Amino acid sequence: MEMKMVNIHIDNILYEVTGGKNLLETCLSLGFDIPYFCFHPALGSVGACRLCAVKKYANPDDKKGRIIMSCMEEVVEGLIISTTDPEVKAFRASVLESLMISHPHDCPVCDEGGECHLQDMLVMTGHAYRRYRFKKQTYNNQELGPFINHEMNRCIQCYRCVRYYRNYAGGKDLNVYGSANHIYFGRHKDGTLENEFSGNLVEVCPTGVFTDKTLKNHYARKWDLTNAPSVCVHCSLGCNTIMGSRYGSVRRVLSRYNGSVNGYFLCDRGRFGYEFLNGQEKIKNTYFRSEKALNKEDKPEEKYTSWLKEAIINKKIVGIGSPRASLESNYALSGLVGESNFYHGISASDQNLVKRAIKVLQSGVAKIPSLREMEDCDAVFIIGEDVTNTAPMIALAVRQASRHRYLNEAARLGIRKWNDTPARELDHDLRSPLFIASPFNTKLDDVASEVYNGSPDNIADLGYYVASLIDTSIRIKPETDKKLLKTARLIAESLMASENPLIVSGVSSNNEDQINASFNIALSLSKKGKKPSLSLVFTESNSVGLGMMKGGSLNDVIDLAAKGNLETVVILENDLYRRTEKINADLILDKSVNIVVLDHISNETTTKAGLLFPVTSSAECTGTIINNEGRAQRYFSALPETDTVRPSWQWLSYIMNLAENGENERLPGYDDIVNSMALKNPAFGLIRDKLPSAAFRFYNEKIPRQTPRFSGRTAMDAYKSVREPKPPEDNYSPLAFTMEAYKGLPPSDLVPFYWSPGWNSIQSMNKYMEEPNGHLKNGGDPGVLMLKNESSVSDDYFSKTGNKTIPAEDEVMIIPVWQIFGSEELSSLGKAISERSGSPYVIINEEDIKKLGISGDESCRIIVKNTIIIVKVIVNSFIPEGVAGLSYYLPGVPYLALPLPGKLKKHEKEI
Repeated sequence: MEMKMVNIHIDNILYEVTGGKNLLETCLSLGFDIPYFCFHPALGSVGACRLCAVKKYANPDDKKGRIIMSCMEEVVEGLIISTTDPEVKAFRASVLESLMISHPHDCPVCDEGGECHLQDMLVMTGHAYRRYRFKKQTYNNQELGPFINHEMNRCIQCYRCVRYYRNYAGGKDLNVYGSANHIYFGRHKDGTLENEFSGNLVEVCPTGVFTDKTLKNHYARKWDLTNAPSVCVHCSLGCNTIMGSRYGSVRRVLSRYNGSVNGYFLCDRGRFGYEFLNGQEKIKNTYFRSEKALNKEDKPEEKYTSWLKEAIINKKIVGIGSPRASLESNYALSGLVGESNFYHGISASDQNLVKRAIKVLQSGVAKIPSLREMEDCDAVFIIGEDVTNTAPMIALAVRQASRHRYLNEAARLGIRKWNDTPARELDHDLRSPLFIASPFNTKLDDVASEVYNGSPDNIADLGYYVASLIDTSIRIKPETDKKLLKTARLIAESLMASENPLIVSGVSSNNEDQINASFNIALSLSKKGKKPSLSLVFTESNSVGLGMMKGGSLNDVIDLAAKGNLETVVILENDLYRRTEKINADLILDKSVNIVVLDHISNETTTKAGLLFPVTSSAECTGTIINNEGRAQRYFSALPETDTVRPSWQWLSYIMNLAENGENERLPGYDDIVNSMALKNPAFGLIRDKLPSAAFRFYNEKIPRQTPRFSGRTAMDAYKSVREPKPPEDNYSPLAFTMEAYKGLPPSDLVPFYWSPGWNSIQSMNKYMEEPNGHLKNGGDPGVLMLKNESSVSDDYFSKTGNKTIPAEDEVMIIPVWQIFGSEELSSLGKAISERSGSPYVIINEEDIKKLGISGDESCRIIVKNTIIIVKVIVNSFIPEGVAGLSYYLPGVPYLALPLPGKLKKHEKEI
């Protein structure tokens, strides 16, 4: 339905607003403080709590009016309302009093205390005293797994949790149960919440029913946290986060609103994967190898100055970068060793895939959509990616896109999108077309129109064939697989019938043909006058940023090692044993005379270092990464710098200064690195020009990391000294480790926390937006888009690469199976995530199981090349015969350049 501007009166003042929205949303956009519980901008309105009451008048002569729920009232021309009428205020107070009848008096010990939406609403409505003196209803709490704590007695029956979990996120194991006046929100029995987005219940719940269990393990009051705007580093999507710290450790991660990326939500890996920052693996000191052991060094420069200087001057130095390190750090390493001696630190096949994917995105054949834009697509084709596990928030966006058809039908019937209950009545019969091509079943299959399960090569063939059906000028050999042909025709017809089609693929399958096929489909749609969107998934947080830099692959370093041409190797935030086979990693490290490693976590590579530098993680420094959309975003430190740990780029600059001058010069500032990077690589000029520099000030002030309610500063270090220490300085960002700084609304890139007078909870983020569920004030959504189209639409389609590997008769094709919990390096080191990771497994078709003579849940041996892995067997009826899926990167699974042919054998106990 078309939106137009209308005139309405609120409290006797005329406003011109957008028609068609609900009244509560409009009032919040205008700055009115109307209390509410059940409404959520991403979930719409159901009118369950009855708290957002206002008085509506029929016309200017109506003096009596009637009470309505603002979340259920559409904004139309001539609407007249009052938000301050005494009768309305009394009604709100009575509603809240009834909701509080059985609520416990536990605010002082409640995890949500001080950041509770219910507390804010109590103050806002004026309900301050309780008159109920009878026995309260009480409930038993449930054990919901390592992420979520359950306190059912605090529930006010707003229904937000089940609406989010079931309707929005697609979860099945959380529901509302009722008998008479007893309402219970939970699982049918104790057990871990299965949905990958369950952590959002922490923010969706307006009280303390669902709270962050990882925070509970090292609790700190919310107003006492030092916060910083950050970016999630656990996949390539770059979701925005707020990282909170206290006493030198990270305590929690919250969603930071970005209207173009993650909106209000995060996946559970992004929310709970921070525990590695506080783990035992963290490196806190510099170590130098002597007598075959790494020893702590207080003045390491005395040990390495001479040989590092000689290596740099003689160009006998090689730098190995990392897709999990920032742009600035990778650039500093490239500057130290020279561009010709800089290597990306990933295999040649992975590098080729990343380069091809970036080239495809820059080709101009399709729009590169943001996560928010994906939600508006009316037909989706996912080629070879299990996005729930490789790019979780894409799965959440695609689930919303599947609603497009029934929301259009609701609009035709006069039902607004925000009017959630009647709109969802059309859900079951009118889903938008979603096609998934995957080797096995995925979590999105429940909303898919058609699912094709085949080998990675067959999936690529399906994509090629879809493109040929859209553009018949493509000459391609006719397919003999009837299922593939039928599915291809259905997909082609649906994409052509859509107005806003989306193709999703990526590098996770290690199959170049799948990327090529996605390009062909996008190009064929473009030639037919469509405007397709194309989203490609990468494996790590800065894969795109590293791919935009010049450099060789890890295979090139292996070749240098084999020829004996390695002397000094500098390895940046990279575990080589996760990038190549053990024999190759050993070759690089054994053939290197001097090994310098910079990292913040211990791993197999750091144990081989000759010189080990402790570097800051993303929680302790400022840095820039580029997500799969090509959006460069900056994260900032939540923890102050320590004496021993420095950012990687700073150590590298320090080494360079020593090599050039033989003395400890003042290190260049963060802005110096960014400016140099922009001059050297003009593509990065936008980062310098658009993202906030370290010298940036807002009204001549820094932005505070601490809320106005921050307490305890004078006592935090009392055990050391009775003198109040000076707040830590941060010379690398426009943020301050204090609350004495700019008091107003900060620029959108620099929002460290959400707080507004009267709004202490996460709901205060409405005050930071132009409108609920819209874009941010003071600069719009964070980040700057880097992947500009390099050319107009090409007329050239990709041909099949012809790189198919055919297994021998006694072999199967081993393909990677990514897990949201366990496959990603950093998050898997945390306690909560590791509890969800499980043990290594292989999924095999029933027929292949019979050939092995084993049953499900038994163990088998996987033999690939010279590697033997013992894993649990899981029977999967979806995976095709001749294909086996191996859990990727789980503990006990070494690096394998999957897919590869391999043998499966029954595991005998004595082996």
